[in-house]
Amino acid sequence: MIRPLLDDRWSQFVDRHANSSVFHTIGWLTALRAAYGYEPIALTTSSPSQKLTNALLFCSVQSWLTRGRLVSLPFTDHCEPLVESIEQLQTLCARLDTLQKTQRWAYAELRTSEPLLDFEKSFRACKTYLWHRLDLRPRLDAIEKRFHKDCIKRRIRHAERQGLMYEQGRSDSLLQSFYDLIVRMRSRKHLPPQPFSWFQRLVASMGKNVCIRVAFKGDQPVAGILTLNHGRTVYYKYGGSDARFHHLGATPMLFWQAIQTAKSAGMETLDLGRSDVEDRGLIMFKERWGAESVRLTLWRSPIAEGSLFLEHLKMRLARTVCTYMPHRMLVFAGQLMYRHIG
Repeated sequence: MIRPLLDDRWSQFVDRHANSSVFHTIGWLTALRAAYGYEPIALTTSSPSQKLTNALLFCSVQSWLTRGRLVSLPFTDHCEPLVESIEQLQTLCARLDTLQKTQRWAYAELRTSEPLLDFEKSFRACKTYLWHRLDLRPRLDAIEKRFHKDCIKRRIRHAERQGLMYEQGRSDSLLQSFYDLIVRMRSRKHLPPQPFSWFQRLVASMGKNVCIRVAFKGDQPVAGILTLNHGRTVYYKYGGSDARFHHLGATPMLFWQAIQTAKSAGMETLDLGRSDVEDRGLIMFKERWGAESVRLTLWRSPIAEGSLFLEHLKMRLARTVCTYMPHRMLVFAGQLMYRHIG
């Protein structure tokens, strides 16, 4: 077992591995530890004196409320095992099983699109998502041609006629404007927003690899998105908006700006993240950009039907309670809850 934040080999390993993502990077792991106290660990067959050739990355989540566990990774859309073969993954999973028992973690969790292992022996699928990505390698006009005519193209043109102002960067003022939009959107859905400290830590640790884009109508922020860069992929991670201004088309305009910037920088993929298979609205939004999807599976070991049922029951109860919470209480709830639910 190694600690990526203390191992000088980790960054180079992540940079050269074909299946690595921004969620494997030192910046993302640093933000998780600083904001929530999660300790990143990785299992590998490489000895301390060797170059890293494989790793199974987790965060140790310690919580009296939701039990101690290993998660790969908290608040992360996907986190593929960085291995060269099925045999390596089998070896690492065997080590994980031993470590899990000695440390008495309630369970270990993986999120992968690759059916690399006969998981039925040790892991079981407990939830399925769709993971959307947009290919940025074609010419820009060919990318635009795939956009839905009415729901995307027309709304972009409409936004351009509305005189919206557009800012991008990482300044404190831009981050505050973006966070206000996150709070509005989460409150609209009766969900606690992520703590402001999480976004502060993310911007501080990711540096030039994070970009906040906010659209304004006059001085009023109306929509915002946050993207991350790693290798030749740009990742859409967070977005927020003010429902009073949805008719302006600001969100499609911001995505179009992000696509053009990514294309000019030589990026090859726009990662639009995962969606619940029941969330047809979000899936449709991503498909209307021409994005293609693959199945993304959340695996756990060990797993009991009773524990899953209890978790779903708790989530439904929490959402019911949040429905009746005032705006400020939702923000406070987010500050208290998020470190327990990663």
